[in-house]
Amino acid sequence: MSVTSRREFLKNAATHTAAVGFFCAGALESRANPLGMPIGCQTWPVRDMIAKDFPGTIKQLADAGFQTIELCSPVGYADSGFAGLAKYTGAQLRKILSDAGVSCVSSHFGIKELRDDQEARIAWAKDVGLTQMLVPSLEGPAKPTMDDVKRAADEYNKMGEKSASAGIQQGLHNENFELSSVDGKRTYDLLLEQLDPKLVKFQFQVSTISEGYDAAEYFTKHPGRFISMHVQGWSAKTKK
Repeated sequence: MSVTSRREFLKNAATHTAAVGFFCAGALESRANPLGMPIGCQTWPVRDMIAKDFPGTIKQLADAGFQTIELCSPVGYADSGFAGLAKYTGAQLRKILSDAGVSCVSSHFGIKELRDDQEARIAWAKDVGLTQMLVPSLEGPAKPTMDDVKRAADEYNKMGEKSASAGIQQGLHNENFELSSVDGKRTYDLLLEQLDPKLVKFQFQVSTISEGYDAAEYFTKHPGRFISMHVQGWSAKTKK
Protein backbone atom coordinates (compact mmCIF):
# COMPACT_ATOMS: atom_id res chain seq x y z
CA MET A 1 0.00 0.00 0.00
CA SER A 2 1.27 3.44 -0.89
CA VAL A 3 1.61 6.23 1.63
CA THR A 4 -1.51 7.68 0.01
CA SER A 5 -4.49 6.04 1.68
CA ARG A 6 -7.96 5.83 0.18
CA ARG A 7 -9.14 8.27 2.86
CA GLU A 8 -6.42 10.76 1.89
CA PHE A 9 -7.20 10.37 -1.79
CA LEU A 10 -10.86 11.03 -1.08
CA LYS A 11 -9.96 14.26 0.68
CA ASN A 12 -7.65 15.32 -2.14
CA ALA A 13 -10.25 14.49 -4.77
CA ALA A 14 -12.75 16.71 -2.98
CA THR A 15 -10.56 19.70 -3.80
CA HIS A 16 -10.78 18.89 -7.51
CA THR A 17 -14.44 18.00 -7.94
CA ALA A 18 -17.79 18.74 -6.40
CA ALA A 19 -19.18 15.30 -7.18
CA VAL A 20 -17.40 13.17 -4.63
CA GLY A 21 -20.66 11.54 -3.64
CA PHE A 22 -19.69 8.40 -5.52
CA PHE A 23 -17.12 7.70 -2.83
CA CYS A 24 -18.17 6.20 0.46
CA ALA A 25 -15.60 6.92 3.16
CA GLY A 26 -16.99 4.15 5.33
CA ALA A 27 -16.51 1.56 2.62
CA LEU A 28 -13.05 2.78 1.78
CA GLU A 29 -11.95 2.49 5.39
CA SER A 30 -13.27 -1.03 5.74
CA ARG A 31 -11.54 -4.19 4.66
CA ALA A 32 -10.40 -4.09 1.04
CA ASN A 33 -12.76 -6.87 -0.02
CA PRO A 34 -15.49 -7.35 2.61
CA LEU A 35 -17.61 -9.35 0.14
CA GLY A 36 -14.73 -11.11 -1.55
CA MET A 37 -14.94 -8.54 -4.33
CA PRO A 38 -12.56 -5.68 -5.15
CA ILE A 39 -13.39 -2.12 -4.17
CA GLY A 40 -13.42 -0.03 -7.32
CA CYS A 41 -13.58 3.63 -8.20
CA GLN A 42 -15.90 5.21 -10.73
CA THR A 43 -13.94 7.92 -12.49
CA TRP A 44 -16.76 10.50 -12.51
CA PRO A 45 -15.77 11.97 -9.09
CA VAL A 46 -12.22 12.59 -10.32
CA ARG A 47 -13.15 13.83 -13.79
CA ASP A 48 -11.39 17.18 -13.32
CA MET A 49 -8.17 15.37 -12.46
CA ILE A 50 -8.59 13.00 -15.38
CA ALA A 51 -9.06 15.90 -17.78
CA LYS A 52 -5.62 17.15 -16.73
CA ASP A 53 -3.72 13.88 -16.35
CA PHE A 54 -5.38 10.53 -17.00
CA PRO A 55 -2.36 8.24 -16.43
CA GLY A 56 -1.34 10.15 -13.30
CA THR A 57 -4.85 10.02 -11.85
CA ILE A 58 -5.16 6.29 -12.47
CA LYS A 59 -1.80 5.79 -10.75
CA GLN A 60 -3.02 7.78 -7.75
CA LEU A 61 -6.18 5.69 -7.56
CA ALA A 62 -4.11 2.51 -7.63
CA ASP A 63 -1.74 3.85 -4.96
CA ALA A 64 -4.75 4.71 -2.80
CA GLY A 65 -5.76 1.04 -2.84
CA PHE A 66 -8.41 0.86 -5.52
CA GLN A 67 -8.20 -2.40 -7.44
CA THR A 68 -10.61 -1.79 -10.28
CA ILE A 69 -11.65 1.28 -12.27
CA GLU A 70 -14.89 2.13 -14.05
CA LEU A 71 -14.48 4.59 -16.90
CA CYS A 72 -16.82 7.08 -18.54
CA SER A 73 -16.97 7.12 -22.33
CA PRO A 74 -15.09 9.95 -24.06
CA VAL A 75 -18.02 10.24 -26.48
CA GLY A 76 -21.01 10.32 -24.16
CA TYR A 77 -19.13 12.17 -21.41
CA ALA A 78 -17.07 14.50 -23.59
CA ASP A 79 -18.51 17.58 -21.88
CA SER A 80 -17.79 16.21 -18.41
CA GLY A 81 -14.02 15.97 -18.51
CA PHE A 82 -13.55 12.76 -20.50
CA ALA A 83 -13.09 14.14 -24.02
CA GLY A 84 -9.33 13.86 -23.60
CA LEU A 85 -9.53 10.07 -23.44
CA ALA A 86 -10.32 10.10 -27.15
CA LYS A 87 -6.68 10.85 -27.90
CA TYR A 88 -5.82 7.34 -26.73
CA THR A 89 -6.62 4.19 -28.65
CA GLY A 90 -8.48 1.51 -26.77
CA ALA A 91 -5.27 -0.51 -26.60
CA GLN A 92 -3.39 2.45 -25.13
CA LEU A 93 -6.05 2.95 -22.46
CA ARG A 94 -5.85 -0.73 -21.61
CA LYS A 95 -2.07 -0.50 -21.21
CA ILE A 96 -2.26 2.61 -19.01
CA LEU A 97 -4.68 0.82 -16.71
CA SER A 98 -2.68 -2.39 -16.71
CA ASP A 99 0.60 -0.57 -16.04
CA ALA A 100 -1.02 1.08 -13.02
CA GLY A 101 -2.00 -2.34 -11.70
CA VAL A 102 -5.77 -1.91 -11.90
CA SER A 103 -8.39 -3.84 -13.82
CA CYS A 104 -11.17 -2.23 -15.85
CA VAL A 105 -14.13 -4.25 -17.04
CA SER A 106 -16.80 -1.55 -17.23
CA SER A 107 -17.53 1.97 -18.41
CA HIS A 108 -20.53 4.26 -18.48
CA PHE A 109 -21.96 5.24 -21.86
CA GLY A 110 -24.71 7.73 -22.62
CA ILE A 111 -27.80 6.10 -24.12
CA LYS A 112 -27.62 8.61 -26.99
CA GLU A 113 -24.20 7.45 -28.13
CA LEU A 114 -25.50 3.88 -28.27
CA ARG A 115 -28.49 5.04 -30.30
CA ASP A 116 -26.20 6.92 -32.67
CA ASP A 117 -23.61 4.18 -33.25
CA GLN A 118 -23.69 1.23 -30.90
CA GLU A 119 -21.37 -0.83 -33.12
CA ALA A 120 -18.58 1.74 -32.81
CA ARG A 121 -19.00 1.97 -29.06
CA ILE A 122 -18.89 -1.82 -28.72
CA ALA A 123 -15.70 -1.85 -30.80
CA TRP A 124 -14.14 0.74 -28.47
CA ALA A 125 -15.23 -1.22 -25.41
CA LYS A 126 -13.64 -4.39 -26.72
CA ASP A 127 -10.41 -2.56 -27.56
CA VAL A 128 -10.21 -1.30 -23.97
CA GLY A 129 -10.92 -4.80 -22.70
CA LEU A 130 -14.36 -4.11 -21.23
CA THR A 131 -16.94 -6.80 -20.62
CA GLN A 132 -19.66 -4.45 -19.33
CA MET A 133 -21.29 -1.36 -20.83
CA LEU A 134 -23.45 0.59 -18.38
CA VAL A 135 -25.84 3.45 -19.12
CA PRO A 136 -26.85 5.86 -16.35
CA SER A 137 -30.43 6.16 -17.56
CA LEU A 138 -32.68 5.22 -20.46
CA GLU A 139 -33.66 8.91 -20.52
CA GLY A 140 -37.40 8.54 -20.89
CA PRO A 141 -39.83 11.37 -20.08
CA ALA A 142 -40.10 12.79 -16.56
CA LYS A 143 -43.72 11.66 -16.34
CA PRO A 144 -43.84 8.48 -18.41
CA THR A 145 -46.79 6.39 -19.46
CA MET A 146 -46.67 2.60 -19.48
CA ASP A 147 -46.10 2.77 -23.23
CA ASP A 148 -43.06 5.01 -22.66
CA VAL A 149 -41.57 2.45 -20.28
CA LYS A 150 -42.27 -0.41 -22.68
CA ARG A 151 -40.65 1.47 -25.55
CA ALA A 152 -37.57 2.20 -23.45
CA ALA A 153 -37.33 -1.43 -22.33
CA ASP A 154 -37.78 -2.77 -25.86
CA GLU A 155 -35.08 -0.47 -27.19
CA TYR A 156 -32.63 -1.42 -24.46
CA ASN A 157 -33.34 -5.13 -24.80
CA LYS A 158 -32.35 -4.83 -28.45
CA MET A 159 -29.19 -3.00 -27.47
CA GLY A 160 -28.50 -5.70 -24.91
CA GLU A 161 -28.91 -8.37 -27.54
CA LYS A 162 -26.48 -6.63 -29.89
CA SER A 163 -23.92 -6.23 -27.10
CA ALA A 164 -24.34 -9.84 -25.99
CA SER A 165 -23.54 -11.05 -29.50
CA ALA A 166 -20.20 -9.24 -29.14
CA GLY A 167 -19.51 -10.72 -25.72
CA ILE A 168 -20.46 -7.56 -23.81
CA GLN A 169 -22.95 -7.36 -20.93
CA GLN A 170 -25.24 -4.33 -21.08
CA GLY A 171 -26.28 -2.83 -17.73
CA LEU A 172 -28.51 -0.09 -16.34
CA HIS A 173 -27.89 2.39 -13.52
CA ASN A 174 -30.82 4.12 -11.80
CA GLU A 175 -31.04 7.85 -12.32
CA ASN A 176 -33.77 10.35 -13.33
CA PHE A 177 -36.13 8.38 -15.58
CA GLU A 178 -35.79 5.23 -13.52
CA LEU A 179 -36.90 7.12 -10.40
CA SER A 180 -40.20 8.20 -11.95
CA SER A 181 -43.47 6.33 -11.53
CA VAL A 182 -46.38 5.12 -13.63
CA ASP A 183 -49.81 4.71 -12.07
CA GLY A 184 -48.27 4.53 -8.61
CA LYS A 185 -45.66 1.93 -9.54
CA ARG A 186 -41.96 2.64 -9.77
CA THR A 187 -40.58 2.85 -13.30
CA TYR A 188 -37.47 1.07 -12.00
CA ASP A 189 -39.59 -1.89 -10.87
CA LEU A 190 -41.35 -2.00 -14.23
CA LEU A 191 -38.00 -2.04 -16.01
CA LEU A 192 -36.83 -4.91 -13.82
CA GLU A 193 -39.88 -6.80 -15.06
CA GLN A 194 -39.54 -5.90 -18.74
CA LEU A 195 -35.80 -5.97 -19.33
CA ASP A 196 -34.49 -9.42 -20.24
CA PRO A 197 -32.42 -10.79 -17.30
CA LYS A 198 -29.98 -12.40 -19.74
CA LEU A 199 -29.45 -9.28 -21.82
CA VAL A 200 -29.55 -6.50 -19.22
CA LYS A 201 -28.09 -6.46 -15.72
CA PHE A 202 -28.33 -3.62 -13.20
CA GLN A 203 -25.94 -1.38 -11.31
CA PHE A 204 -27.49 0.07 -8.16
CA GLN A 205 -27.06 3.74 -7.27
CA VAL A 206 -27.05 3.52 -3.48
CA SER A 207 -27.77 7.23 -2.92
CA THR A 208 -31.29 6.64 -4.20
CA ILE A 209 -32.08 5.38 -0.70
CA SER A 210 -33.04 9.04 -0.17
CA GLU A 211 -35.88 8.37 -2.63
CA GLY A 212 -36.88 5.13 -0.88
CA TYR A 213 -34.78 2.75 -2.99
CA ASP A 214 -33.06 0.43 -0.54
CA ALA A 215 -30.17 -1.56 -2.01
CA ALA A 216 -30.51 -4.56 0.33
CA GLU A 217 -34.20 -4.84 -0.50
CA TYR A 218 -33.54 -4.90 -4.24
CA PHE A 219 -30.58 -7.28 -4.00
CA THR A 220 -32.65 -9.72 -1.95
CA LYS A 221 -35.73 -9.47 -4.13
CA HIS A 222 -33.85 -9.73 -7.43
CA PRO A 223 -30.89 -12.10 -6.98
CA GLY A 224 -28.60 -12.28 -9.97
CA ARG A 225 -29.88 -9.08 -11.57
CA PHE A 226 -27.23 -6.76 -10.11
CA ILE A 227 -23.57 -6.83 -11.13
CA SER A 228 -22.27 -3.81 -9.21
CA MET A 229 -23.23 -0.76 -7.18
CA HIS A 230 -22.11 2.82 -6.69
CA VAL A 231 -21.65 3.36 -2.98
CA GLN A 232 -22.35 6.65 -1.25
CA GLY A 233 -22.33 7.70 2.37
CA TRP A 234 -25.73 7.86 4.07
CA SER A 235 -26.77 9.31 7.40
CA ALA A 236 -29.74 7.53 8.95
CA LYS A 237 -30.02 10.46 11.35
CA THR A 238 -30.27 13.27 8.81
CA LYS A 239 -31.72 11.14 6.02
CA LYS A 240 -29.09 12.53 3.65
